[in-house]
Formats: sequence, C-alpha cells, structure tokens
Amino acid sequence: MKLASLKSGRDGALVVVDRTLSKAVPVPDIAKTFQAALDNWADMAPHLNDVYTTLNQDECESIPFRFGDVASPLPRAYQWLDGSAYLSHVERVRKARGAELPPQLLDDPLMYQGGSDSFIGAHEPIDAADEEWGIDFEAEVAIITDDVSMGVLAEKASSHIKLLMLVNDVSFRNLIPSELAKGFGFINGKPSSAFSPVAVTPDELGTAWDGCKVHLPIKVYWNDVLFGQANAGTDMQFDFVQLIAHAAKTRCLEAGTIIGSGTVSNHDIKGFSCIVEKRVVEIIEKGEASTEFMRYGDTIRIDMCDSDGNSIFGTIEQEVMRTSA
Repeated sequence: MKLASLKSGRDGALVVVDRTLSKAVPVPDIAKTFQAALDNWADMAPHLNDVYTTLNQDECESIPFRFGDVASPLPRAYQWLDGSAYLSHVERVRKARGAELPPQLLDDPLMYQGGSDSFIGAHEPIDAADEEWGIDFEAEVAIITDDVSMGVLAEKASSHIKLLMLVNDVSFRNLIPSELAKGFGFINGKPSSAFSPVAVTPDELGTAWDGCKVHLPIKVYWNDVLFGQANAGTDMQFDFVQLIAHAAKTRCLEAGTIIGSGTVSNHDIKGFSCIVEKRVVEIIEKGEASTEFMRYGDTIRIDMCDSDGNSIFGTIEQEVMRTSA
C-alpha cells in the first residue's frame, strides 16, 4: 500500500496512491490525515488497503497524483529520530580528522532527536540564507512506527514497522562543528528534512525487505549527474529493529514516530549519498577536498527503484534557493 498527504493545512489530507504513482483517492471517510490513520492503524489499515486494491484494479474514481501537490507524508510528526547506522560513513568522517572509531559504536547506535514540527515536501526547495553554511544533502531510508512499548526487544520490534520512506536529511555542514563543540547537539545545522512523495508498507518492497533492512540501492543525482548508488541493505551495522529497540530503551514511542537510517554508505564505494563523505575521501586520498558544497540553483534527486526500474517511493527533487525570509 502507498499513502501520501496532499498539501492542505498543517497536517495535509491523506490519499491512497496507486502502485504506479499516477493516481490517488482521497479517503476522508476513513482518516482525514496520515497521523489519524496511524493513531488507529490496526483498524484503519484494512480499510485503506481495500481502497488500494480497488484503485490498482481501476475500479474506483481517482484524481491525478502529482509529486508537486504533496506535502511530506507526515507534514509534522510527534518524533523524528535519526540514526547513523552505516559505520563506513562514520569511519571516513572521523578518519579525515585523525580520529579513530570508538569501539562502543560497534554495539551502541548513534542517534539524535531532530526537529519534526515542519517537514517539507519532496519537491519543495532547500532554503538557505547563506551558501557559506555548507549546504549538503543526505540520502537515507526511514521507517514509521505504530505505538512501541518502552523496553521492546529487538526481536519483537519488526512488527512495529508500518511504513517506509526516503529522506533528504539536509545539513548545513559549516554550522555543525561549533554547535557540536558546545556538547548539546544540532539546531541550526539541521534544517527541515524532506521525505519522499509516498510512504509504503513493507510488502511493497517484496523480497528487497527482510523485516529489518531494505536491500536496494538508493540513487542520488546531483545536478542530474549520478553521484551515488549505495545499497541500503549492505553495511548497515544497526538495522531498523535494533534502532527501534535503542530508541525505546527508556521511553515509549508514539504512533507516527519516524526513525532514519542515517546516510546510506558502503565500505565498497559506489559513489556517495552526501557531499561531505566525498570530501573526506578526497582529504584522505589527496590531502585536501576539491568538491564544494551545494550552491544556489543546484538540484538534488533521490530515488529508489524496484528490480524492473520502477520508482517505489517517488522522487525527492529539490533546488537550493536563497531564503526569502
């Protein structure tokens, strides 16, 4: 099943989207918003799936589905937790500054709580007031959970994964060091993230979903040139069930919690999912970085396709623009 939120008010209007991402059905009689469906997922999901079935069989009235019409699937969420599950990414960044990977990172996931009050749609711009902030993209996979009890065991966490999305977790790299130096986390260095046009239930991934990882490449195009195609199922030190268990160690997770994988990265380099990783590889290999961060007018496209080449989530396509505020 594929679901999206058309732009409407603060929380969007829930629609069921067909498998080809070409048409949709509003479902206000079932749930007006995505969050409303998640709040009562066990009852809502079968009704939404019935609509999905009839839509794919072309047996109901529908409207055209256009990526430019959608907000983030969850335009705002109760919680956005982003991990850093690909240690090849962490190792490279640390190596560039002469730091070793702490042994505990092999067993204890990195995760931070990001701002979740204003996500942006997949085709909305990346706003920045200054190019010198070091504008970077980060291609990730994310899950949406239902209610998760505190202390849930990893082996029981898979059942709480209800939907998956792609993410562009934008970073302002040159603002991050001074923030981290304070010892209290990100604020200015992490603007609003963008999510794929649709969120999909795990069954839409077929054999590419093993219950805890997505075994498909995430393709990244910077200014229409292929920049990376790392496989999201490879070198993921902490899978999604482990990330859920970590997040729920000392508290419950409310329905609609989003958990990100962190920047997808492989030890066997197949391009990059963010600019900073390419820069640190250049530093390691050549002594200095030659690749610059994004500039006004630059574009980023993030996609993930099935074995037949069909987009699963729809594309994230954004242009960097000078903020008007």
